[in-house]
Amino acid sequence: MATLAPEPAPLQVPRYNRNRRGGLAIWWQEIDRPLLALALILMAIGAVAVAAASPASARRLSTSAHRLSQLHFFALHLRWQFLGLLALFWASSLAKDSARRFGILLAGGMLVALMLVPIMGSEVNGARRWLNLGISLQPSEFLKPGFPILLAWILSWRARDPQIPVIGLCFALMGLIGALLMMQPDFGSTMLFGGTFFVMVLLAGIPLKRIGMFIGVGVLGIVLMYFTYDNGRNRIDAFLGGGAAYDQVDLAQRTLLNGGWLGSGFWMGTRKMALPEAHTDYIFSVIGEEFGLIACAVIVLVYLAMVTRVLLRLVREEDLFTVLAGTGFAAQFGGQAFINILVNLKLFPSKGMTLPLISYGGSSTVAVCLSIGLLIAITRRNPFIRRERFSLTDIGEIA
Repeated sequence: MATLAPEPAPLQVPRYNRNRRGGLAIWWQEIDRPLLALALILMAIGAVAVAAASPASARRLSTSAHRLSQLHFFALHLRWQFLGLLALFWASSLAKDSARRFGILLAGGMLVALMLVPIMGSEVNGARRWLNLGISLQPSEFLKPGFPILLAWILSWRARDPQIPVIGLCFALMGLIGALLMMQPDFGSTMLFGGTFFVMVLLAGIPLKRIGMFIGVGVLGIVLMYFTYDNGRNRIDAFLGGGAAYDQVDLAQRTLLNGGWLGSGFWMGTRKMALPEAHTDYIFSVIGEEFGLIACAVIVLVYLAMVTRVLLRLVREEDLFTVLAGTGFAAQFGGQAFINILVNLKLFPSKGMTLPLISYGGSSTVAVCLSIGLLIAITRRNPFIRRERFSLTDIGEIA
């Protein structure tokens, strides 16, 4: 009697691969895909812009002993962008609780690093802002991804215990950060952190009396900076009255307008060759000269779209921490972008601030990508769960 052949064993799909594909599918469903797309668009624009600006900076920084390639900064920028993309996608894959914990730990670690900068930091161009740990690390840049999360976490304590003096704690934290930054000195970053702080505590329901106090402290800080920080005073004087210290900003504006509406063409710009920091602080002017004012307007619209997208997503959010942290990230990212743009348009004193996701940078590029990744992580949402719309009246007033 013939025996039946045994049935073939079913094909085994490794559970790890199934889980990994399932996790990737969940990540793709829950993240804010339009926000991710806008960030990637800005990074692509940044790669082209740095390629356009690289010859000017390479020629300016070359010496008789060491001549830099025309695409030197472009090649370095691609490496930093790759690291930034790794940081962005890793951070965006975190669960909201994990992103909150990481942001708090990052902010705490960078506060400690800021305290070490005056003691063991390296000095560049008269400013002591970097720690040399095998690689050059700028703690103030990596404080940016953690600051909105840390501040939102503290402000959200009020929802659990109204007796906790969260506003006093937040003012003390901001005062410590401002003091550490001005010891470097870094007035531009101090203004950016202060603006982010103001937006977040305002959203949290700070009383009008406290708002007036905060504005008064800010004005007093600017006055003290004017009389104690020579570089800041020179920039303000130059902005108000013109002068030698203002020449580079004037050159940036003339470079920006030199290309007209459509630009002179890629690598066809001439004024950029005399522009200092063409690949970092004044890259917006290089874009204006080579790609035209229309391209500049498109970039402004992309930044506006990113900020608007974040705020629209937060309207549907029901968690106080998420609303505060997301708004802080939007204020920080948008504030840095538009300060840089206004400087290039000669509408704001020079601040030494990069254009996020576009300018060349090491710490800056990775830190901004990490910020976007954490923002995507804390705003992850199951698309199949219907939520009540968030109302600002739900926050209440924080005494």
